[in-house]
Amino acid sequence: MQLATCLKWSICTAISLTTAIGIAQNPDKKTVKKNKWQTQYQPLEFNGMPFRVMPPIEIETGKTYPLILSLHGAGGTGTNNNKQLKDWNKQLAVPERRKEFPCYVVAPQAPGLWNADHLEKIQGYIKTLPSVDMDRIYIMGHSMGGHGTYIFIQLAPDYFAAAAPSAGSGLRRTEEFINPSKIKDIPIWSFHGDSDRVCPIEKDRELFAKLKQLGGVMKLTTWVGGTHAVSDKMIPGAENGKTQSSSERCNPETDFMTWLFSQSK
Repeated sequence: MQLATCLKWSICTAISLTTAIGIAQNPDKKTVKKNKWQTQYQPLEFNGMPFRVMPPIEIETGKTYPLILSLHGAGGTGTNNNKQLKDWNKQLAVPERRKEFPCYVVAPQAPGLWNADHLEKIQGYIKTLPSVDMDRIYIMGHSMGGHGTYIFIQLAPDYFAAAAPSAGSGLRRTEEFINPSKIKDIPIWSFHGDSDRVCPIEKDRELFAKLKQLGGVMKLTTWVGGTHAVSDKMIPGAENGKTQSSSERCNPETDFMTWLFSQSK
């Protein structure tokens, strides 16, 4: 099945650093006041696409920093430049975590399913950022954002150093859209609740089995008893998680952020 065709299918429901980089937008003031952590993500627009961007706390001269591309689910679609910030964005904004893992976090907002045009705009924006370590571009997302993660790493397998899709294997009716051979050499840590009725875990398990046959680099954490609402578990982890590795090539690190930041092209 052609990748361009699969982009049309229905799937999971889901800083500006300088004035030259983007045009600021105004997120919902009441929401920002209620969730002060959101103010760490500066609003801007680039090439018609809304972004919220959190830079490293301090950018040192001569130093480069990893970048996490955060893809929202269907609940974050729109143009208000606010709904795309999810629970993992809040977790990434914790001061202690920002100090331990300094990086950019880029959270674009799409009006619909993630596609090649969105990726092109995102890559264009990332080029404008100073001090980005282009060998350490990471991508993560939940539901539609997890699906988008799988799509993006197929569209640009040499661009991303690691990927973390959560519940990203599509609805029960979603046709096959992942070519394992295209992503077998990308470090992937996938997360899924085994009681997810929105995006059933079976498709992630099938992908894991195929990548295991290919000697791929995929870890699959199953949240035992977890439903679709498990996106808050990726970063901190949880006791009900059981993790499998597709091959000896997988980094055995058990802490997600430590695993992620150890990956480099």
